Amino acid sequence: MVDVDLAGIEGERERIRAEYLKAGQGSSARGLHHTALLCADVERTVKFYQGVLEFPLTEIVGNRDYEGSNHFFFDIGNGNLLAFFDFPGLDLGPYAEVLGGLHHLAISVEPANWERLRGNLDAAGVEYEEESGTSIYFRDPDGARIELISDPLGEMYGLSVL
Repeated sequence: MVDVDLAGIEGERERIRAEYLKAGQGSSARGLHHTALLCADVERTVKFYQGVLEFPLTEIVGNRDYEGSNHFFFDIGNGNLLAFFDFPGLDLGPYAEVLGGLHHLAISVEPANWERLRGNLDAAGVEYEEESGTSIYFRDPDGARIELISDPLGEMYGLSVL
């Protein structure tokens, strides 16, 4: 591991916050249409996201950019979708967290659903790490890190982030 100048990083964070943080400024976007991840096995992915996490499959269509590939969608609430592609015949290699890649996907759930979904993860034998009693981190069947968080939208661990 490389030595890190923590005081320098904190100073840079404060400079960026002072220069760019604009409280109450509206966004030009109306929401997240979908986030698309890659998967190796469509049915395994459906069984996990619909069966374990209870996100309904809403559609599966052919991928217009790669013949033989599927593009399929799950409802994650509030009009938001989680999508996947498979690419039969391509060796995509194992999941890796790289610059420009996905670190984790945090999905907000109601506290009662959080408890039930944690039970579903237990029943399915999915290992997870619990953080602060409101957040669970785990890997999907292809290795993507997923977080289920029961804090309200726009909050994280009691801090307003929106």
